[in-house]
Amino acid sequence: MAGADLIVVGAGHAGCEAAAAAARLGASVALVTLHRGTVGQMPCNPAIGGIGKGHLVAEIDALGGLQGWAADRAGIQFKVLNRSRGPAVWGPRAQCDKTAYARHLRRVVEGLRGLSLLEGETVGLLVDDGRVVGVRLADGERLSAGAVVLTTGTFLGGVLHTGEERRPGGRFGERPSTELGRDLAALGFELRRFKTGTPPRLHRASLALERLEAQEGDPEPRPFSWRSRGVANRTPCWLSRTPPAVRAIIEDNLHRSPLFSGRIEGVGPRYCPSIEDKVVRFPHHETHTVFLEPEELAGDSIYLNGLSTSLPADVQEAVVRAVPGLERAVFLRYGYAVEYDVVAPRQVAPTLESRGVPGLFIAGQLLGTSGYEEAAALGLVAGINAVRGLRGEEAFVPDRAQAYLGVLLDDLCGREHREPYRMFTSRAEHRLLLGVDTARERLMATGWRLGLVPERVFHVEQRRAERRRRARAALEASRLNPDAATRQRVLAVAGVELAAPASWAQLLRRCDVDTERVAAELDELAGLDPDERRVVVGLLRYDGYLGRHERERERLRRLRDVPLPAELDPRRLPGLSREVVEALARERPRSLAEAERVPGMTPAALAIVAGWLAREGPGG
Repeated sequence: MAGADLIVVGAGHAGCEAAAAAARLGASVALVTLHRGTVGQMPCNPAIGGIGKGHLVAEIDALGGLQGWAADRAGIQFKVLNRSRGPAVWGPRAQCDKTAYARHLRRVVEGLRGLSLLEGETVGLLVDDGRVVGVRLADGERLSAGAVVLTTGTFLGGVLHTGEERRPGGRFGERPSTELGRDLAALGFELRRFKTGTPPRLHRASLALERLEAQEGDPEPRPFSWRSRGVANRTPCWLSRTPPAVRAIIEDNLHRSPLFSGRIEGVGPRYCPSIEDKVVRFPHHETHTVFLEPEELAGDSIYLNGLSTSLPADVQEAVVRAVPGLERAVFLRYGYAVEYDVVAPRQVAPTLESRGVPGLFIAGQLLGTSGYEEAAALGLVAGINAVRGLRGEEAFVPDRAQAYLGVLLDDLCGREHREPYRMFTSRAEHRLLLGVDTARERLMATGWRLGLVPERVFHVEQRRAERRRRARAALEASRLNPDAATRQRVLAVAGVELAAPASWAQLLRRCDVDTERVAAELDELAGLDPDERRVVVGLLRYDGYLGRHERERERLRRLRDVPLPAELDPRRLPGLSREVVEALARERPRSLAEAERVPGMTPAALAIVAGWLAREGPGG
């Protein structure tokens, strides 16, 4: 029986991160996949990052993971989303060439010492005395290992739906995994049924792109990874909207949708609904936005972001051809929904090791997440902890105040989730402290200690952080007295009148000052590159908010164990959403600590409950 230190089942985003991390930590790894040619594939939207998700990519990279690097290598358009808000919640995003992305990940995986890529179907786990000791393959081969990481994505019991058509599949053109799910159920795991979907793909030459609104990338695109020297925008995307006619077409055909006819039992992602779901859930919206995004730089396929659907093919054609610019659309692939099994996540510890079967780690969509970024983050943690567990070393589990990774782990493993989980900045109560620009400062030392970040890279980042600290101290220490020469310089540089003594730090905190222009002119920031200047200025500008946040965090800490009155009616607390009110009424938490773990509870809602508790006390 062949063996390795670690077996990773599935070679998607989670599997590649888990296998690569384990191999780089010196473990022997067998990465088992149904098809060698689908390593690192992007079966849905070929984009990495976005609001909340971009934070995860930055943290994966700071820890030494692969996703940001692959996105930089394959990126064809780079854009920071949410720029109208503060920098703590900006969301870097890269539209990628899906073929180049998968090719890069596969090259990395195949080139790692100690990692073997095996083609085959895993049909069961080998368990001895309650602990996993390997896997069984469909051809009868048995592989032994000290630990196993399962990252099967949407393949476990996968079924594809397009209208009335229903066929087995983990994704388009690929068979599902059936026996492994039965084996997990026999071991006592609770499995749940989830579903996700994907939109049609259209032939680029058939679309009137010149009639649509072009969406360009950022003028100065920024890479995700410390490994990348720079990135470039190489294509626009385009924007259109569904007309009211689309709503009428869908309403006339809802009885043919597997989502509404009862053929799909799985729960779909609340925050990424299909177009038919949007029409039903948001009847007051006459139109819906559609983004047209290239799947490859030199390819013909255009992805319709915002038009995910499982309607029958003829209805999809009518819907798409009603959209301005798409009247003559030629379909390369129809949209479909995939229904699949997931492991109820609370059966897994924050280390991602199964609570019931030692040595078995579970990550990615199999654990109920819904995106490439969440999957990669979990895969990285699972790979690290599987190796550290084999060596008897302390597990790696970041907390919520340290990283979005900590939020992800705590939310999944500590709270009940009945739908696919997607990361948002609103899920992180400490988000002001967890900006993308601070990911390396927060986590690279950990990546270095774990053995995934080279020492020279860590020391370079340490020197950069020290430069930023010195620059900030210099801005705080600067003294601007309102004499004629200084007033003239401040007016020329900052565009404001200096009426009283101040420092450059104080001026940079003002809302009426163009901080980027000022920062580029100051001697105190002369030794920093543009990204470093942005970090320093951002921290200065949000100083007051950060202080208030720290005080709020301390208040929550003090109130965590104060009992909530059993008769508390959450409808009395103004500002709570209906979802939170219903959840609190259903769960009846006995303390703020329990309320924090109620499904649907947000940091903002928790602050409202804490504020009421501080005012009224347990007897209020």
